[in-house]
Amino acid sequence: MLKRMFVAPDPGRARLRFAARAVLGIGLAVVVCGLAGHSLPGVVTGGLAALLALFTVTDATVRGQAVTTALLPVVGLPVLAAAAELHDDPLLRDLTFLAVVGAGVYARRFGPRGHSLGVFAFMTFFVAQFLHATPGRLPELSASVVLSVLSAAAVRFGVWCYERRLPPAAVPAPPGGTGLNRITTRQAVQATAGAAFALVAGQLVSGERWYWAVGATWWIFVNTTSRGETLVRGFRRVLGTVIGLALGFLVAVPVHGAPLPTAVLVAACVFGIFYTAAVSYTWMMLCVTLLAESLYGLLGVLSPGLLALRLAETGVGALGAVLAVLFVLPVTTHAVTDAWIQRALRCVHACTAEAAARLAGTPDADPAPRVAELEQLLGRVRLSLAPLVHPLNPMRGRKRRARRVLALLDDCAREIRGLVAVAADPEASHDARLAAACWRVEAAVEALTGGAAEVPVAERPPVTEPALAHLHGIERALAELAAPLRGRSGSPLVGA
Repeated sequence: MLKRMFVAPDPGRARLRFAARAVLGIGLAVVVCGLAGHSLPGVVTGGLAALLALFTVTDATVRGQAVTTALLPVVGLPVLAAAAELHDDPLLRDLTFLAVVGAGVYARRFGPRGHSLGVFAFMTFFVAQFLHATPGRLPELSASVVLSVLSAAAVRFGVWCYERRLPPAAVPAPPGGTGLNRITTRQAVQATAGAAFALVAGQLVSGERWYWAVGATWWIFVNTTSRGETLVRGFRRVLGTVIGLALGFLVAVPVHGAPLPTAVLVAACVFGIFYTAAVSYTWMMLCVTLLAESLYGLLGVLSPGLLALRLAETGVGALGAVLAVLFVLPVTTHAVTDAWIQRALRCVHACTAEAAARLAGTPDADPAPRVAELEQLLGRVRLSLAPLVHPLNPMRGRKRRARRVLALLDDCAREIRGLVAVAADPEASHDARLAAACWRVEAAVEALTGGAAEVPVAERPPVTEPALAHLHGIERALAELAAPLRGRSGSPLVGA
């Protein structure tokens, strides 16, 4: 976990800029709410709204991000109003909360915008429980949400819009389907069932902090598409919470809401959440836990007993998620993993074809977007294979095969990055052998995605031409992928 945090690559310092901008945007939102004369709960609401606006919006283009950001209050304010109005009606409040959970997960079928709006809606209802929002506080809290989203947008699209200088981000859509065969539909049912269990069990543990259990269930389902992914994410959430609570005893409890130290701690936690989100869910949850502890310190209710209660509610929420993915319309790891690997392999071919066309002199050939898409797809493959490569997985044979698949796909990505760098050189010339090599890459990908057991590739003599050397490297990696993908007996990499 330490290696993943401190050694993980950060091309173009994208994660560093993402995290630094978040601290700036959330800080501005807090200052604006304070200057507007809002109370401490209003300022906290504004800070969390700004955090969500900067964290969850992931559309491929800057224009799309701006539209989604503008829609956040449109979705969030009615949910906030419903949560406040139902504050004194527990039954209707709980049923509405479960409806928000189901709708929020189902919205993922509409891509990044649906995902962002679904998360914002859920967290708006969650924050209303966190702050015990009542109808009397609704005008102030609504104003805080609007002011904070505007402040976050001013920083993201005005002060520091570094995305304008980057190619559009590739955001892979989840595997499709219809009806209950659609993964997002099945997960909406699962999340609602898991949240219902967490809600009931969480209220038995604590009638005041029950929403922590529902929140734990919800966030375990975010960005997962299979049973195995959800189980691993649940384990990592509990682990991050445990470590965060232990650090809370050493850091947050002694600070106990002192303004200046708390502000520094909150800024560090915000930076950590954004900087670690892409590489380690455990580290991110550690930072989230410390952030929650700091906010409770500001509100004057932080105590060791409260931290123990948070751990218990997190365990309840994780159990709800586990029961849901195991027994309610389960989505097998094999089906999802196979879909992501096939998409990554086809993207490998698309990258090589675009790079070869660029070398051949085609003016509109641009492999950069394809490379960005490949990186995103490989991230999904790693997430999908996480259950197999997890240290607690007892199936050592499949663990070795999964690691071999990841290593070979990483080899493909490394060779493609080198090929694209060569193609970007205006002095690079087209070699007649490139077309033949690209054709062999296409044939290898077709064989792998079509279920062929072997992908024969003839031995190639050493070459000094950089582009050909990278293409031969891709060929070798694809040829070696057949064995770990199918296994010696032709069995799939992962079971049902």
